[in-house]
Amino acid sequence: MTAADWSQWDGPDLILKLKLQPKASRDAFGEPQHDRLRVSITAPPVDGKANAHLVTWLAKQFGVAKSSILIEAGLTSQLKRVRIKAPACLPSAIASVIAAP
Repeated sequence: MTAADWSQWDGPDLILKLKLQPKASRDAFGEPQHDRLRVSITAPPVDGKANAHLVTWLAKQFGVAKSSILIEAGLTSQLKRVRIKAPACLPSAIASVIAAP
């Protein structure tokens, strides 16, 4: 499986297809699973806490403001499509498989 299965560039924006694992022991990128990248976060899937935590964590990982992270699909699902507006950097955990535009 390649990054092309779970990531794509849309101009300067990066779109990721994620499989979220809430209530994990730590926040981390995991291995690709089918056509999605697994992401573990510590927040529980209650009252939008997991989504808010995911946005905050991704913003730190990609060096952007929280307002630059948009959950485009999957607000109430573990399967999400996330747009990162013009990421300033790529996290080392995935930089080797995602080429910059």
